[in-house]
Amino acid sequence: MPDAFRAARDFLLANRTNYEVAYRGFRWPELDRFNWALDWFDRIAAGERREQPALWVVFEDGTETKLSFGELSRRSSQVANHYRRLGVHRGDRVLVMLGNIPPLWETVLALIKLGAVILPTAPLLSRDDLADRLQRGRVRHIVCAADCTSRFERLGMSCTRVAVGGPAPGWHAHEEGYGAPAEFEPDAETPAGDPLQLYFTSGTTAKPKLVVQTHVSYPVGHLSTMYWIGVQPGDVHCTIASPGWAKHAWSCFFAPWNAEATIFVPNQSRFNASGLLEAVARANVTTFCAPPTVWRILVTQPLADYKTRLREVVSAGEPLNPEIIDQVRAVWGLTIREGYGQTESTAIAGTSPAQPVRPASLGRPLPGFKLVLRDSSGQETNEGELCVVLKPRPLGIMPGYQKEDGTLSPLEEEVHKTGDVMARDAEGYLAFVGRADDLFKASDYRISPFELESALIEHPDVVECAVVPSPDPIRLAVPKAFVILRPGIGPSAETARSIFQHIRKTLAPFHRIRRIEFSDLPKTISGKIRRVELRRLEEANVRKGVRPAFEFREEDFPE
Repeated sequence: MPDAFRAARDFLLANRTNYEVAYRGFRWPELDRFNWALDWFDRIAAGERREQPALWVVFEDGTETKLSFGELSRRSSQVANHYRRLGVHRGDRVLVMLGNIPPLWETVLALIKLGAVILPTAPLLSRDDLADRLQRGRVRHIVCAADCTSRFERLGMSCTRVAVGGPAPGWHAHEEGYGAPAEFEPDAETPAGDPLQLYFTSGTTAKPKLVVQTHVSYPVGHLSTMYWIGVQPGDVHCTIASPGWAKHAWSCFFAPWNAEATIFVPNQSRFNASGLLEAVARANVTTFCAPPTVWRILVTQPLADYKTRLREVVSAGEPLNPEIIDQVRAVWGLTIREGYGQTESTAIAGTSPAQPVRPASLGRPLPGFKLVLRDSSGQETNEGELCVVLKPRPLGIMPGYQKEDGTLSPLEEEVHKTGDVMARDAEGYLAFVGRADDLFKASDYRISPFELESALIEHPDVVECAVVPSPDPIRLAVPKAFVILRPGIGPSAETARSIFQHIRKTLAPFHRIRRIEFSDLPKTISGKIRRVELRRLEEANVRKGVRPAFEFREEDFPE
């Protein structure tokens, strides 16, 4: 079984710069029994990469921890034996709420070895969110940082509780596992289709769904992510992602270790752009992935001052504005390549290494995935909702969502609908149009918020923005932008005038943003802008006749 996985991986590595051959020739490995931690990671750890760092975490105080593949294999087996003694068994649901510290990787590997089901959980979640996860996730065990155990007061009282990083009354110590035997024997083989992870989607529009991933859908499925990033054996890879969200598993766990690369983690309590760039340069990071929010901040730094050894730079999470790509290329000579996927899948589209980067394009379908665009009637089109063809079924997609009663609601249709509207050109390159639920009409013209946001962010004073419809009695709606300004620039009429002048030069009249409000942007914990919240706020203000203090309108500044 592991040999089939290795053969599929090696084919992608051999054709890392030949998209056409990789796309035509790649086949997902057929796996009946597979435990990624035992059958893949431990085999790497027993081979020639035994002494290579698998994990390298740098802390804000300058200290660091490096664990080789051999050390992490041994330590995760000790932790697995410890957790088994505490009552963690195959199929048990385990909520894991840890930051970017080495025990997070030890714990995840250990739970994979045990065959437990992992509920990755962001440390910043509210008490209500935690209660929801414990209940809907049917959690039996909790692994949590010692300084966060108070958040579980009177929550999950029947759960086994394990604290990491210090003593906590009523909690077992994770560190006791370091004295457990280093030889781990699984209680049985792991069926490939058994559940491995249960993800709560980020909830940008509604109550989070529960996404089920199996022992192959994410571990093996992320071969596509490895291919898109371009990570190779021996690389040092860094991704900026928060634990608890799918992107962390994408690029801080499975994809780099599928490639036998080192995972480099700058552990920052608060994001520090200069500190991150210094760490990336000092560690000789070769492949780097960051969401658009981080890239927008990084370009405000003197990038030329940081002498890196970066070979591949990528972005995912939301489309990246073209001007950010241009700024990085001008200084570093590297082109940020974009990729696309969801919590429900691995990377399904992207611009892979050495392929032409098209302006405003997310790239093409990645090896192992067939994608189609469908209109509202279900017909194939060149602009419509992006759908993943499920016949034949790609390995890198979930089996389904968990229903409220704990059973699986499987994907049984011919396609999986992503909810994102894309346009496709003659060569198969995809361009993001918008979330199906973010698009709106103004004066009978269909408006894509992303298109307007891309034009707006070209203004030198705009750091980040979000466009939503503002109800209008004549035109149905007009585009309104919520804007975050760069440091040192105040929310004044003069700033608004400058932005409106910029808009008039760059957008057609029917696309123009008619209202601007300087304010913060509500976001999910994973960093995605909650446009639905802004939309509701704007509708409520218009309905009540409220005009916010820092809202400016185009008619205030006649041409």
